[in-house]
Amino acid sequence: MKRTADFPRHPPPVVGFSDCYTGGFVDAFHAHKRAQLSIFLAGSVTVNTQNESFVLGPGQAIWLPANVVHQATCRTDLAFQVVYVDSSLAGTDTLPCKMFDASSLVRGLVDEIVAMTFNFDMDDRMSAIARLLVDEIARAPRIADRLLFPSDHRLRRVCEAITAQPGDCRDIDYWAREAGMARRTFTRLFQQEMGMGFAAWRRRVRVVEAASRLATGQSIAEVAFDLGYDNAGSFSTMFHRTFGVAPSTLRVNSLPTPRS
Repeated sequence: MKRTADFPRHPPPVVGFSDCYTGGFVDAFHAHKRAQLSIFLAGSVTVNTQNESFVLGPGQAIWLPANVVHQATCRTDLAFQVVYVDSSLAGTDTLPCKMFDASSLVRGLVDEIVAMTFNFDMDDRMSAIARLLVDEIARAPRIADRLLFPSDHRLRRVCEAITAQPGDCRDIDYWAREAGMARRTFTRLFQQEMGMGFAAWRRRVRVVEAASRLATGQSIAEVAFDLGYDNAGSFSTMFHRTFGVAPSTLRVNSLPTPRS
């Protein structure tokens, strides 16, 4: 396992490496002085910031601006590449946090950076590679699906509990009590903060979780029952409504792109 502490004292503006984590590993909340691009080659991971949660699989990438506090939870064994980008590179300071599909060009540029030693000179070629990488990240369409978290600490506590156990079937009255609110207050505040109702948000949590599990090879029936569905049919209907494809079409190690 590599760390930024392993870098030389004065690394070049872009520096990267490949690494593997074992399933179940949690990289606790932390931040970097540089922006971070992570591309996932195999496995599945949940990346949480203070306001959002992303579930990523093979071929997908996430850009985290400098100083963004984040946590990574390996849902399976994970293989990935990371590039740290200094703020001195033009365009990095305006790029927001985003999840996207890594194009073949982005993957090739990252391969070039990872292949270099940490002490390489930032010559014209490497400067061009770094600039093009930042441009391609900016151009990449954002994958619409991410789980937003509310700012209200009572609602956030509920949302964090549900994302930790997506198959939990306790009803809205239970969660309103957990938040210390009347049901009407809970539903009104949830809609106000999240732009959707509690039931719709929880369904989204479940289908995102389902896509990740299916991508690792779990059966449709197993995933459906684990996530609280009465039968595989009702689960398949909800999955198709969200992703536009049947869960049976999902290949192992491939995550679909949700509809916007």
